[in-house]
Amino acid sequence: QVQLVESGGGSVQAGGSLRLSCAASGYTGSHYCMAWFRQGPRKEREGVAAANPGGTTYYSDSVKGRFTISRDNTENTLYLQMNNLKPEDTAMYYCAARPYMCDSGSLHWRLLFSFWGQGTQVTVSS
Repeated sequence: QVQLVESGGGSVQAGGSLRLSCAASGYTGSHYCMAWFRQGPRKEREGVAAANPGGTTYYSDSVKGRFTISRDNTENTLYLQMNNLKPEDTAMYYCAARPYMCDSGSLHWRLLFSFWGQGTQVTVSS
């Protein structure tokens, strides 16, 4: 089965940047949507960004213009470039995947994603 491992989290000051990575293994299909979700303390896990194999991407309104999702289909790696970070971005960030395409509503339905990583912590101080 698909296994996902995140890395790249850390602690930064507001306005700083981080780049998260998600390495996938057991990834034999080419039709998987991959996405980033995050969960702050006592908050529900929310969708951040998603990317289809063909290159289409989707973002939550809260990160649009600041975050960029990308994927290397050859190496089965997903990235999230996070710029101009804000304290409200503080959360555990999770990589997720599903063997279907994503659309504009996919980030609102975390239960549709079949595979999840262990998470990487991002902390932004003011």
